Amino acid sequence: MLNLVLFGPPGAGKGTQSENLIHKYDLVHLSTGDLLRSQIGLGTELGLQAKQLMDQGLLVPDEVVIGMIENKLNENQSAPGFIFDGFPRTVLQAVALDQLLDQHKTKINVMIALVVDSEELTRRLLLRGATSGRPDDQNEDLIRRRVEEYNDKTAPVADYYSQQEKFAAIDGIGEIDSIFKEICQQIDKSVGQ
Repeated sequence: MLNLVLFGPPGAGKGTQSENLIHKYDLVHLSTGDLLRSQIGLGTELGLQAKQLMDQGLLVPDEVVIGMIENKLNENQSAPGFIFDGFPRTVLQAVALDQLLDQHKTKINVMIALVVDSEELTRRLLLRGATSGRPDDQNEDLIRRRVEEYNDKTAPVADYYSQQEKFAAIDGIGEIDSIFKEICQQIDKSVGQ
């Protein structure tokens, strides 16, 4: 089973590369945002818990998110693997994910981090904001704050996977196909192909 974490700040190209990886490796996409919206829409117990917290402006606790991920793993037991997008964001979440995967007799093979400098991210997000209408991509100060927060909070997660020799940084600037090829080389290396 191939399990990978796709990491990168807003605007790094995770969405584009996720789609390519899903098609090439036949992976199940696990986006915590999508999972939350789906569980709320289905009215599941975890979804109702999450909605109650979100309606109060509170973050959904790790155990609720891990519960949703476990449900998704159980629903897709015959899947060749999973791509984790937007999770884990903290070392505690990474440890919890490792424990959950261990219970399913699998593990994270590699964490791919798309590296893009702050100026390029700001340029990309402002461009995306102009075409998508997303308000969080139209304010330069807000974009810079989001990128800074990503860098501050997620660097320890990269260190966590680095200590396990499962971390690969990929330059996220360049041709989409070239970046994808480099990601695939890292994935194939991680599974010994």
